Amino acid sequence: MSDGSVFAGPAIRRLRKRKGLTQASMASALGISPSYLNLIERNQRPLSARVLVQVIEQFEFDPRTLRQDETIGGLDGLARRLNDERFADLGIDREEIDEFLSTAPQVAAAFVRLYDNAAPEPSGVNSSLAASRREIERWQGHFADLDAEAEKLADELRLSRGDIGDALTERLRERHQLSVRILPLDVMPEAMRRLDLHARQLQLSEMLDRSSRSFQIALQIAQLEQRQAITNLVAGSKLTDDASRQLFEHHLYSYVAAAILMPYSRFLRACDQTGYDITVLQRRFGVGFEQVAHRLTTLQRVGQRGLPFFMVRIDKAGQFSKRFSGASGATWLEGDTSCPLWIPHEAFERRGQLCVQNVKVDGADAGPSHWFTMARTVEAIGAGTKASFVIVLGLEARLAGSLAAAQGVRLDQDAAQTIGQGCARCFVQTCRQRSLPPRGAALRIDRIRRGVTPFAFGEPRQAGS
Repeated sequence: MSDGSVFAGPAIRRLRKRKGLTQASMASALGISPSYLNLIERNQRPLSARVLVQVIEQFEFDPRTLRQDETIGGLDGLARRLNDERFADLGIDREEIDEFLSTAPQVAAAFVRLYDNAAPEPSGVNSSLAASRREIERWQGHFADLDAEAEKLADELRLSRGDIGDALTERLRERHQLSVRILPLDVMPEAMRRLDLHARQLQLSEMLDRSSRSFQIALQIAQLEQRQAITNLVAGSKLTDDASRQLFEHHLYSYVAAAILMPYSRFLRACDQTGYDITVLQRRFGVGFEQVAHRLTTLQRVGQRGLPFFMVRIDKAGQFSKRFSGASGATWLEGDTSCPLWIPHEAFERRGQLCVQNVKVDGADAGPSHWFTMARTVEAIGAGTKASFVIVLGLEARLAGSLAAAQGVRLDQDAAQTIGQGCARCFVQTCRQRSLPPRGAALRIDRIRRGVTPFAFGEPRQAGS
């Protein structure tokens, strides 16, 4: 906090009880009144910087324990878990979650541990993939040390003054004695890149466009020059199985590659100057739409923060193949399918066009519900057959007024399209696009009257009923 104060009642109470002290004796040691300590323990007064110093000196207190909530992703991480459809009937809102985390952080951590180690979520998401994603969310998508190293390398290569691909290729040749060779599709039919150490070559498919080639070269440089830093990050994670650790490691190497191509300070300045105009950013940094979109979710450097975007990638069936929440607070992207009224489904019909939509998410009580979203198709590159996806960027509507893409768009809630979190989690009664009734709702069967919507249902069944 800016005033040097923090609410830490549960931690101080646990410390006092562990030391076997009364409130009066602990207050005396800290030089404060028992009534003031009582208020601190009940989170009705903050722990000031002066008192915190006394606690550290008098009781050998480790102040890092005050940040234990970060290990579960803070408020957003807890909200994402409580937004699970299994709790939908409880109507838990963000204020309740905040109170739970503030007053009982250890209980919240115990719940998270049970949740994360329980049976697979109803969506059937691979557990290793989910665990890796939770670790990324714990960092809010931003890895400061890796970003700083990538920015140093970008400055060293002077990427802003020449062709990015040429500068990276020269780095690979001079520093690592590796050349880059482009191979035809029939030689590499199932691969985008291959490292041939015998021939001292980084081999790339001819199917990669220029921006994708630059990314793959940057990725190889990241693997060669940031191995130790990334190994340390993976070792310090909470991940317990090899697959989740490898997924997290792969994400970190890709993070460095993107940070080399889009150095933090220069990229953020360009965002501010252009109103986050994605087309301009693509041209200026020689990267693709998906690369820019993902980079926008990582701009959380202390003292130099960008706007808090989320990004998802959706296939034609409405399934999520990538989700990065960043610091957006978007806790509603947890279903296995998306709402058909949401803009990405229209974007598939408008290939290559940037489609925008002001939306209000029904049932997003655990986080913000009013969003400005942008969607555009992308093609998977690197093989003989094509695959299409839509990339969606989202930002809270209250923050979107300065965006180039939002100019001329009404951003008030009255103009917002109501969408759900997938039919199985949506309780909007009047949606004619509905394919399934919501889970946990009692169906209403009327033999006399046929409504305009496929299913009639009541409120969700209460737990235990």
